[in-house]
Amino acid sequence: MSQKVVMVHGAFCGAWAFDDFKTPFLSAGYDVEAVDLPGHGVGQDRMTLGRVSMSDYARAVAKVCDACDVPPILIGHSMGGLVAQLAAARAKVAALILIAPSAPWGVVGSTMEEAVSATAVMGMSPFWSTAVEPDYMLARNYSLNRFESLGRRAVFSKMGPESGRALWETLNWWLDPFMTTSVPANRVAAPVLALAGGLDLIHPPITVRQTAARLSGEIIVFEKMSHWLIGEPGWEEVAEVCIGWLDRL
Repeated sequence: MSQKVVMVHGAFCGAWAFDDFKTPFLSAGYDVEAVDLPGHGVGQDRMTLGRVSMSDYARAVAKVCDACDVPPILIGHSMGGLVAQLAAARAKVAALILIAPSAPWGVVGSTMEEAVSATAVMGMSPFWSTAVEPDYMLARNYSLNRFESLGRRAVFSKMGPESGRALWETLNWWLDPFMTTSVPANRVAAPVLALAGGLDLIHPPITVRQTAARLSGEIIVFEKMSHWLIGEPGWEEVAEVCIGWLDRL
């Protein structure tokens, strides 16, 4: 039986974000399932998306994990990395790989650029109950900044709205009395690998390092890469590092 890998996309994305990244895992013999979070993907109800919580995302991913015959490997990118942490605290997983992950409750941002990017996202739309549309200039400057123009446009054209509530819970955790994005480290028993881009302005290495430390995980930094580690130039090496780490477990 092939080991199951569940991949969780970030904000404004869908399962399509892993179309290329999952290929090396399939070639290595893994059974890969890239999930669409609630409100994302074809045929989803976008009308209620703005009110979907990070807890809703985490429960959906945990349900996928619980349905597996054996605990799966869970991989999350960006905000999906935080969803993966929350899901791993709810369901048994064999390993947890966090790619440029959003930080959990209690991890403070480390750089001015990080604060600027978060503030820019918060200024895109009224939060909490509104579906927030993606912004090309923000994507160009922060997440897709290592793509050439045509490649950047191709990726952005696939992006869709994101839950304002989930964004608020992630970016304004210190204002959330429910501590929605808190990840109890003692409930995540799986080995953890965190990956960061040395040029990432959204989730820089110093912040990703804090996230990994909370879960007693390892961190690897790709010094010349940015935030879109699953698809920007050099993504093949990122995938190889993930597979190599899994092979060594």
